Amino acid sequence: MMKKSTFGAVLAFFFAAAGALTAAALYLYHREKELDEYERLLFSDDGDDYDDDDFEDDTVYEKIPTEPKDSDSAPADAE
Repeated sequence: MMKKSTFGAVLAFFFAAAGALTAAALYLYHREKELDEYERLLFSDDGDDYDDDDFEDDTVYEKIPTEPKDSDSAPADAE
């Protein structure tokens, strides 16, 4: 027959193990719900706050010459 202290220790271990498993299961359940919500928001068009038309770039860029101009390359005192 087991001593009462040994039985208490075994019982406490089982309760601790059950509590740890329950906490892990609840954490994973809530984490999975958060990831599903994130994925739903990420891949849905319902939460799209951006208008793609606002990002059209109508800027006209001037081409930068590769060769410097003659007046810029000659120093002023080299006559």
